[in-house]
Amino acid sequence: MVDHDSPATPSSRLLRLLSLLQARRDWPGDVLADRLGVSPRTVRRDVDRLRDLGYPVHATKGPDGGYRLTAGAAMPPLMLDDEQVVALAVTLQTATTGVDGLDDAAARSLATLRQVLPARLRSRVDALEVTAVRRAPRDDEEVDADRLVAVGAAVRAGEVLRFDYRAPDDDRDPGTVPPRRVEPHHLATRGRRWYLVAWDLDRDAWRTFRVDRMRPRTPTGPRFARRTLPAPDVATYLQQQLAGAVLPCRGEAVLAAPAEVVARWAGPHDVVEPVDAGHCRMVSASWSWGGLAAWFGMFDVPLTVVGPPDLRAAAATLADRYARAAVPDRPDGPDRPSGPDGPSGPDGPSGPDRSAHPAG
Repeated sequence: MVDHDSPATPSSRLLRLLSLLQARRDWPGDVLADRLGVSPRTVRRDVDRLRDLGYPVHATKGPDGGYRLTAGAAMPPLMLDDEQVVALAVTLQTATTGVDGLDDAAARSLATLRQVLPARLRSRVDALEVTAVRRAPRDDEEVDADRLVAVGAAVRAGEVLRFDYRAPDDDRDPGTVPPRRVEPHHLATRGRRWYLVAWDLDRDAWRTFRVDRMRPRTPTGPRFARRTLPAPDVATYLQQQLAGAVLPCRGEAVLAAPAEVVARWAGPHDVVEPVDAGHCRMVSASWSWGGLAAWFGMFDVPLTVVGPPDLRAAAATLADRYARAAVPDRPDGPDRPSGPDGPSGPDGPSGPDRSAHPAG
């Protein structure tokens, strides 16, 4: 039986009602009354009070009638439990969106949230103070918030999106390049970069676009039927695409260190295979042969460069450069390769060739 003389105050009951409405989409009126320990008539009065406070509560009539908290024209106050408050505070402290202006907005939101926290929660949030060390973004990585919203709106509406797309190395006259036409399926972020996963209508294939290089055009096109992504989910697809952007210089070396030690410090896309208890074979990639040779040397163990020849030549050049740098009295001369043309040790373990594909 419902206790119509519940000891709860009207204010606490109102907060409890709001919390219930936020927890699920639809609530039958009699279930709400039972949860609150009041009559259905009291529920109706409390719902009217919430509406007066700006909460858009929709009511449906009939035997199966009930209440639903819907979207409104303004942002009303929210009810958060203790765990949600702590999660929100930590998220705001570590926000690195890559969207122009949103990082500052996150900091202001955290300050606003902290001002209204009760003492018990403020101490928990302060105990979890985090310093997010952010990589300094390049200018072309910042995404304008309006551009991001325009792309996201096309994804949500399922409408064909037209946009100008310009890569840094594209020297064509923008006026001569036709806009891209795609079916936008997913908006995703990795690090501080935002990507659009879409079906390219002109190339009849899946493509991934960086949003900071897009300039959406209006209006959007017709609606489309969503296609099946060629991956279990968008995260897997994006990781495959970015890992597939093979860096131009790929090579291998045998390092005089156990595989489990080298793997601990290798990059996420480096391939490390054991040769024996004290040696391993490593395959990696870089934007330059000199950079790749330097990367192998950073493990600070004896090594044998297996190949290709360009990597061996870069290693010889690097060795000569460091040898001359270690003798201050030796006059500088032009860089020149030194040492044997090939590796001084074994050619590495037998077996199928494997290569690493660092993400771009």
